[in-house]
Amino acid sequence: MKHLLLYCRPGFEGECAQEIEARAAEREVFGFARLKGNTGYVLFECYQESDSAKLLNQLPVSKLIFARQMLRVAPQVLDMSTEDRLNPLYMAAAEDLPECGRLWVETPDTNEGKELNRLCRSIATPMKAFFKKAGKLTAKENDDKPVLHVCFTGTDSAFIGYSQPKNHYPHLMGIMRLKFPKDAPSRSTLKLEEAFHYFLSKTQREKRMESGMNAVDLGAAPGGWTYQLVQKGMMVSAIDNGPMDQKLMDTGQVKHVRDDGFKWLPKKRNVHWLVCDMIESPKRVANLMCDWFIGDWCVEAIFNLKLPVKRRFHTVEECLEIIYERLDEAGVPYRLAAKHLYYDREEITVHLSRK
Repeated sequence: MKHLLLYCRPGFEGECAQEIEARAAEREVFGFARLKGNTGYVLFECYQESDSAKLLNQLPVSKLIFARQMLRVAPQVLDMSTEDRLNPLYMAAAEDLPECGRLWVETPDTNEGKELNRLCRSIATPMKAFFKKAGKLTAKENDDKPVLHVCFTGTDSAFIGYSQPKNHYPHLMGIMRLKFPKDAPSRSTLKLEEAFHYFLSKTQREKRMESGMNAVDLGAAPGGWTYQLVQKGMMVSAIDNGPMDQKLMDTGQVKHVRDDGFKWLPKKRNVHWLVCDMIESPKRVANLMCDWFIGDWCVEAIFNLKLPVKRRFHTVEECLEIIYERLDEAGVPYRLAAKHLYYDREEITVHLSRK
């Protein structure tokens, strides 16, 4: 197995490929990415077979912005008979598959992939029995062992491989499915909800999202992100010249300030959370977040960087470099994580916190 399979948002295969090539080279692993637009995945082939295992063990998938999941896989199995898909899949990976504690039967996140969902559901149970009998799957599910992945790309084609238990995103297809709250003012609320779940553990959310905390939402209208802060009991300053949702205002937890999010600052340094989803130049937003942290105006921030049509990967690298350089120069201790989340579109989400 000298291949890594990386799931991504359809249309972002190029960025995912550029990123895995860059991060692999930093670890002195070399290879090349194979990709096709709008397929929802990238295949990275290492020149040395052992290097795919090295990357799977040493490169945290959480450090990859555009990849939702990272698997070590055998070459794609093609032209499978509809009467026997299990034996060809097993034969393709038998020597390299470790004993796994769970099986995920998946598809890429595309319209074509959705058409394969019925196949995935129907084959999952017999596939579990087959791999248990073959000694590649434990009798009972075991979260401490690798996850066995079978990703169907067609009715007669699939990848088979595995992810490491402490180095994968714990959701099928690398996607956290959330239900849109009917009383939320916009669907953008799901972006912040997913970000809170992705960047913070349950224990961290309980400790760092307490009722009564002060929060600021820059570019808040109509209030999709403010809604999430209100649901957690926070007192929110919503900064926007546009109108806010009346139901949010009726909670008594929101103060609407009609002002420019790039100019406004709080009167006191008592803000824990700063959130921002403004449709602005990503470099301008990155610099604004630096201003807040250098000025000690907040403790944590979650913000989106809107990406251009071209040079998206390079734009991300440039924006994050701005943050690294400015905060390091100012002597601000911080942690930074970034991800192209499922509910994001032409943007990535960044979590910045003060150490």
